[in-house]
Amino acid sequence: MTDSKTPRRRSLLKGVAVAAGAMSAPMIAKAQSGPINMRWQSTWPSKDIFHEYALDFAKKVNDMTGGDLKIEVLPAGAVVPAFGLLEAVSKGTLDGGHGVLGYHYGKQNALALWNSGPAFGMDANMLLSWHKYGGGAELLSKLYASIGMGSVQSFLYGPMATQPLGWFKKPITKSDDFKGLKFRTNGLAIDLFTAMGAAVNALPGGEIVPALDRGLLDGAEFNNASSDRLLGFPDVSKVCMLQSYHQSAETFEIMFNKPKYDALPAKMKAIIAGAVEASSADMSWKAIDRYSKDYIELQSKDKVKFYKTPDSILQDQLKLWSAIVEKKSAENPLFKEIVASQRAFAQRAVKWEQDTIVNRRMAVNHFFGGKA
Repeated sequence: MTDSKTPRRRSLLKGVAVAAGAMSAPMIAKAQSGPINMRWQSTWPSKDIFHEYALDFAKKVNDMTGGDLKIEVLPAGAVVPAFGLLEAVSKGTLDGGHGVLGYHYGKQNALALWNSGPAFGMDANMLLSWHKYGGGAELLSKLYASIGMGSVQSFLYGPMATQPLGWFKKPITKSDDFKGLKFRTNGLAIDLFTAMGAAVNALPGGEIVPALDRGLLDGAEFNNASSDRLLGFPDVSKVCMLQSYHQSAETFEIMFNKPKYDALPAKMKAIIAGAVEASSADMSWKAIDRYSKDYIELQSKDKVKFYKTPDSILQDQLKLWSAIVEKKSAENPLFKEIVASQRAFAQRAVKWEQDTIVNRRMAVNHFFGGKA
């Protein structure tokens, strides 16, 4: 006996099989292709806390994508020298990287306006505000395009604390002490310390302490208590001068090779954007915890003596910085445009901040002793 419903049943089963195959195709393709793997490099030695920050960002992305995007971060020099990162990411030699804009100073000095100088009174978090909401990101894209680096997708994050003046053989008491001093710095701080009379050498982080140890440098600055301690500064110097305007507001840069970034799914790009801001907050919190601990360790265990940079030196830095900005603005239209944008934002934002915040030094002195 023939079932009159058999042809219809067979047709339905065939349709279900086709539909199931169509639904599973993307899943099969995904299983075959696997996760997207990216090879990155930082501009930092593996022992530096900055490299740890780079690893922290990569882990956030890897975890937030559920492993669909896997970023591996190598330390400085693993593929290219620290100062060669921008070009390597642009060419696709590396898929991305972690560094600072000041390391690209040699390609376009205006790039260092994101990490050098007093930033018209802004701190690093305010500089990030200008970058995101005040036109800085668009200006950075314009700058990269002007030097043939338009194939780099850049994200700025990670506000840094004001950096020390540096490590020296003896305390710096006046600006004239820099005359003839062999000194390490980077970015537009090169111009500032050169104007102060120093013989400046821009070295990446991992090369500074060996240069100090061999007498190739008389003094140097890098960044913070944790980095400086991990890199071995207290092994070659016991004098550190705190406070300076040469890099009072600096941020980190996360770079992707733009063609590879553009090829990512929209959802993955959204995760990356979220990871940038999450990492920015987490880094700033970690820095407070770690830097304050290492600041104590440098004094108690490493016997480092810290001195406040005299106000007379800070005033001289501001005067020299104004002259540097004026000169470079006259020479470089993009430099002038960025300076004007920063100044306009800072004039509004810094006034609001200074009018609003209460004197924290007064509270510190009240609770922990000292004079207001």
